[in-house]
Amino acid sequence: MEKLYGFALKQGIGAPSVPIVKENERVKRGQLIAKCPSDKLGNHIHSSITGTVKSIDETNILIQADEEQSPEFIELVSDSPLDLIKEAGIIGLGGAGFPTVVKLSHRFDNKGTILINASECEPILSHNIKRTEKNPAEIIRGIEIVMDLTNATDAIIAIKGYHDAAIAALKNVLPEKIQIHELPNIYPVGDERAVVRECLDILLDVDQLPLAADAIVINLETVFRIYQAVDLKKPLIDKDLTVAGKLVDSGAIKTYFDEPLGMKFSAMFDLAGGIGKEYGEIVEGGPFMGKRAGLDDYLHKTTGGLIASEVFWNGPEKLGLLVCACGAHKDRLSEIAESMGSEIAGIEYCKQAIEVKGTLKCTNPGICPGQVQKVMALKKAGAQAVLISNCTDCSNTVMSCAPQLKLPVYHATDGSLRACNLKLVRRMKSTT
Repeated sequence: MEKLYGFALKQGIGAPSVPIVKENERVKRGQLIAKCPSDKLGNHIHSSITGTVKSIDETNILIQADEEQSPEFIELVSDSPLDLIKEAGIIGLGGAGFPTVVKLSHRFDNKGTILINASECEPILSHNIKRTEKNPAEIIRGIEIVMDLTNATDAIIAIKGYHDAAIAALKNVLPEKIQIHELPNIYPVGDERAVVRECLDILLDVDQLPLAADAIVINLETVFRIYQAVDLKKPLIDKDLTVAGKLVDSGAIKTYFDEPLGMKFSAMFDLAGGIGKEYGEIVEGGPFMGKRAGLDDYLHKTTGGLIASEVFWNGPEKLGLLVCACGAHKDRLSEIAESMGSEIAGIEYCKQAIEVKGTLKCTNPGICPGQVQKVMALKKAGAQAVLISNCTDCSNTVMSCAPQLKLPVYHATDGSLRACNLKLVRRMKSTT
């Protein structure tokens, strides 16, 4: 049986890459197979396996893998760290996938701070923390490379305070110029603006970037891949991720390191011992911001998690949607409502959700003033229950009023959290 790996030509923010290989061509692990156009924002794509190009279309390159695979790879050829990062095709590995070379092309004139987002903000996902425990020295090396490139004077690793083992591992190798800031265990403390707020005590406006606070925020795995590109001359061909949920080993949460990009999602579930016979959906990403995916989809650079969710509960006849900028957006909530068999009675938006360039942004991520008016409006629209996507603090405010209005509350994360036997997002009494 042939083993196909799929490489999307568009990965992350920017234009699709242009194939530079042909059908039936032999390729090796680490070989460049698609280039970002020189005048466009985007990233290069490399093969993670050795094999034969099976097909090329407008969106993907499919490669049939050889039966035997070697961990060796074709090394990068650039000389400077910034050029190596660009050649490697590194993008942000904790969010939308912004090209890292663009972010690190900025040099601070005076004081500048690199903020390492190690929050592992989404529940269930755990690969960043496990990588920290496994390779703290390499992560510190990656941070030092970033500091040198940007002329930053300081660096802060933002990590939730309860990750004792990861913090201890970092402290064993921590140089004086790099600090650790312990974050509260709330969602979405890993939001870029929330990281700036927590670490620097600066609340950015919804349309401001961290540079407005003389800071650059960069994901922890991205830093690790920068170390590999600069010191090992390794292109971005492998990925860390979490696989969890309705597995044969039901409720398990498993972390994997350096899995080759392009693997089918079904192969990742097989690696985790197999997917269970019954599940609701496959979620790519985390429970809050993840999207529905299929077993025949392929692992790409921004895939951080694969969760087989709990079977959908039957919802009420009419369901009200409360959309939060920090969680699942309207289309995703509508998709879940349809899977629950519910008609949408009305849609309301968190009062802190502001639209910026077609995307919802929260005026103060994770700190919510209350949602009573929004819940009452959904009740008035005929909703028999509400489906929310709110942050932990926002969910607290919903729970302060919805039960009194006799409105049951469902959360977009319920299927994923139930599948892992974790506490649901409702009234959260503690952030520790």
